[in-house]
Amino acid sequence: MSAAQSDAKPKRPICPSCSKPARVCLCSRIRTRNLDNAISVTILQHSLERNHPLNSTRIAKLGLKNLNVVTVFEVDFEARFEIRLLEPGLGLIGPESSGFDQVREKGITQKAGFEVKGDGKCQDEKNRDLIDENENPCEKLDKGSHIDAINGGGVVINATMLKYGVVSHLSHIWKVDTHGKKPKFEHIVTSTMAKEALRGGFVVKKLERRKLEGNMELELEESEEFEIKVPQGSVLLFPSQNAIGVDELKSMHFEVKNLIVLDGTWSKAGRVYNENPWLKLLPHLRLDLDRMSLYSEIRCQPKVGCLSTIESIVYSLKALGEKVDGLENLLDVFESMVGDQRRLKNERLSKRTKD
Repeated sequence: MSAAQSDAKPKRPICPSCSKPARVCLCSRIRTRNLDNAISVTILQHSLERNHPLNSTRIAKLGLKNLNVVTVFEVDFEARFEIRLLEPGLGLIGPESSGFDQVREKGITQKAGFEVKGDGKCQDEKNRDLIDENENPCEKLDKGSHIDAINGGGVVINATMLKYGVVSHLSHIWKVDTHGKKPKFEHIVTSTMAKEALRGGFVVKKLERRKLEGNMELELEESEEFEIKVPQGSVLLFPSQNAIGVDELKSMHFEVKNLIVLDGTWSKAGRVYNENPWLKLLPHLRLDLDRMSLYSEIRCQPKVGCLSTIESIVYSLKALGEKVDGLENLLDVFESMVGDQRRLKNERLSKRTKD
C-alpha cells in the first residue's frame, strides 16, 4: 500500500436509499413511505441539483408512490424535441368544451421570453428574440398528413433548441395564423384542433445533439436524454407572468391529475423552463403563499414565497385537494434535514475557531 493510500481518509458510508451520509440518514424519519398520492408528481430535476446535500427531491422519492423524477441537462450545443399524442385520433372531430380549453382561453398562454424574475433571468439573453433569425416557416402539412400523424401516433410537433431557450426550428401539423410573426409554441395552442389534441396528453422526447470532439468538420452525435409522458390533466407549477392560482383553476373545473415541478435553484429552474419550450403547452399554476421557506439561512431564496421542491409539492397537493395522509410528515423530515445541515455547519465553524 502506498503512503498516499494509507493517508487517505476512508469514505463515509452513504445510505443507498436517501443518498445522505449514514449519520444523518433520513429513512427512519419518514413515518410512511410511498404515500399513495392520487395526484401524480413529475419532477424535472436540473442535472447539477442531484447531488446537492440540501436537495429535497430525495424526500419526495422516499415519501411519494406516484412520482417520476427526470434529470434534465442544460443545452450544451443543440437539442431536438419530438412530441406525440397519447390519444391518437383526438382533435379530428372539432372542439369539445373542456377545462383545458378554458384555461388557455383565460389568458394562460405563455409569452415567449425569460419570464423568471431576479436570479432566474439570463441577463445576457434578456433582449434576444427567442426564435433564430434563420427560422424556417412553420411547416403546414396537408390534410392527409395531418390525419396520418394524429391517427398513427406520429410526431405532431418537432422543435430544435439552442442554448438559453433560442428556438432555431419549429414545425407542427396544425395550421395556425402567426400574423406574420415567427412561429412559437404559444401559437400552437391558438388552434382549436391543437388544444383538443393536446388535452388528451402527450409524450415528449428530448434528443441531445453534441459536436464530436477532435473532428474538424461539424459532425453531430445525437442521443436520447429523456422521454416523458405528460398525461391528461397535467399542470406546471411555475410562477410565470400569466400563471393562475389554485382557486381560479378550480373555478374552471379543471381536474389536476399530474403536477409538474422544476427542481433547482431559481436560476437553474429558469434555465430548465426556457430550454424546454413544450412546457408552454401546459396550464401554469402559481402558489399564493406568503411564507419563508424552511431552508431559512442555510440556502438563500430570492424572496418570500420561493420554496424548496418538497415544500412546493406538499403545499400544492394539499391546495389541489390531495387527501392522502402523511404529507405533513414530509415537511417535518425536510425541516430535520435542514437542522442537520445547520448543526454540521456550526460544528465546522467551531472546529476552525479552535484550530
